[in-house]
Amino acid sequence: MKIPNNAKKINLENTTVDFFEFEKENIVHVYFDSSICAVPEPMINAMAGLKYINHTNKKLIMKNHQIPTGLFPKIDNSFNFEIQRLEDNNVLVIFSYIEDSLGEVDFNNNSCSGI
Repeated sequence: MKIPNNAKKINLENTTVDFFEFEKENIVHVYFDSSICAVPEPMINAMAGLKYINHTNKKLIMKNHQIPTGLFPKIDNSFNFEIQRLEDNNVLVIFSYIEDSLGEVDFNNNSCSGI
């Protein structure tokens, strides 16, 4: 995925990669690429990004080297997600917040079993 030229770099606490924010079709998109990161960095970055998109008018886009299966059970009551396989064998996971459900997620639980 190529992020738009008007994307702004944003700073999120406790992340290990750059995050970018841009608006598309009246939705704020937050993008990060963890495809070259090793465990547990993708989980740490994903949880920081998910904590940031605590509104139904925001989406988080994660580029990763594999489907983050260890993440889904931690968030599936609060976020919907769609997976797209990319030509370079990486994946894009697009997360959207389920309204009024943040009490379900422990954003500090960002450990990963490497699955």
